[in-house]
Amino acid sequence: MLLRRTKILATLGPATDKPGVLEELFLAGVDVVRMNFSHGAAQDHIDRANRVRAISKQTGRRVGILADLQGPKIRIERFKENKVYLEEGQDFSLDINLGKLDGDNTQVGISYKPLAREVKPGTRLLLDDGRVVLDVVNVIDETRVNCTVVVGGDLSNNKGINLLGGGLSAAALTDKDKEDIKTVAIINADYVAISFPRTADDMHEARALLAAEGCNAGLVAKIERAEAMEVIDEIILASDAIMVARGDLGVEIGDANLPAAQKMLINRARELNRAVITATQMMESMIENPIPTRAEVFDVANAIVDGTDAIMLSAETASGKHPVKTVQAMVRICLETEKQPSVIKSMHRMADSFERVDEAIAMSAMYMANHTKLNGIASLTETGSTPLCMSRINSNIPIYAFSNEERTLGRVTLYKGVFPIHFTHEKMNSEGVSKNIVEKLLLRGVVKTGDSLILTKGDSTGRIGGTNSMKVINVTE
Repeated sequence: MLLRRTKILATLGPATDKPGVLEELFLAGVDVVRMNFSHGAAQDHIDRANRVRAISKQTGRRVGILADLQGPKIRIERFKENKVYLEEGQDFSLDINLGKLDGDNTQVGISYKPLAREVKPGTRLLLDDGRVVLDVVNVIDETRVNCTVVVGGDLSNNKGINLLGGGLSAAALTDKDKEDIKTVAIINADYVAISFPRTADDMHEARALLAAEGCNAGLVAKIERAEAMEVIDEIILASDAIMVARGDLGVEIGDANLPAAQKMLINRARELNRAVITATQMMESMIENPIPTRAEVFDVANAIVDGTDAIMLSAETASGKHPVKTVQAMVRICLETEKQPSVIKSMHRMADSFERVDEAIAMSAMYMANHTKLNGIASLTETGSTPLCMSRINSNIPIYAFSNEERTLGRVTLYKGVFPIHFTHEKMNSEGVSKNIVEKLLLRGVVKTGDSLILTKGDSTGRIGGTNSMKVINVTE
């Protein structure tokens, strides 16, 4: 049985609320669902989370939940006619004092009050993900930013504003985000994505706010700001995973710089033992069309070759016409790409020394599995730390994370090549543990009589780094 290693995130929305669609997404192979807190009411997210948990229970297939906070999206206000067309070379102004509904083809209000203090003549502003480009001419009374249109086109209500090169000072966590964290705690999300973090302190603040609500979700730093790239290691280490959020990041650093940035971010996250998601426009054409473009196929495949843990769908599944077909297409691309030698071979940490025993066990197990004819690794884990370390190594060997901790089962849904299995072993001896693990894998049809597995486990429970042993177990009748 060929198991797909790269994880697929699907954003929930009106399209997945239709009867039967969420169930079909489970069958298609979605691993984690994303709840976009930029849209919808708190009860919408709670209802969707309850449905996900219910279907997980019915199917026996643990699907993770990622809550994505909106963050400080800096936007223009609205136009009298909802949309204007800007000509290249014309004058256009952003005015703090203009009414929220009074925009026209010469000016529009802005929701971000400090903007006029943070730009200067020559600053380049990118609106609507870079579709409209303005150059600042001057600033009047710290309230009105006069610009020239460099790239024109349609501009509609509430579109976002970025600075080329970054530099806006908006805090990563808004009042709305802080209120939404209460909903995240009710949902008991497995991960929370923090939008527009600039420093590690933004991630530390988010973790403290979650802890105050009794929520221990993993933190995902969405890399969207140019200045975040300058302190990327600190942000990665303050997080449990990162997201290569290519929309706003591409606007701030320039599209031509995105491919190299993506490769660097994926590589650095893996080196620092963190998971990584690649996102934005991966199958954008499938919002309307039932098949992807060739360019989209290559984009997904390249992210897998780069080493991403997961690939994410946004509007494709949230509001698109073909959510299930989109996931099915991603599955096909993943399975074919994962056959390539470069995707299943690794020199990760081959020259390193290890400070923790569980890291050494994880590396030893993967090395042994990759250089023998073993059929998988069963990791008995309390925190998910050992499967995470294992999953940093390219391989075609499946890693089964056996745990009684719901938090851990949710965390590993994001890890490349790791498959969560609920398992209680408190009253079992060593032989009983091995026997029951084999039985569970036989029931799932992922091993057969005559196969061999590596089992890793620890003597102590409930702490990171507890794994201290490994052994080979044989699958017998």
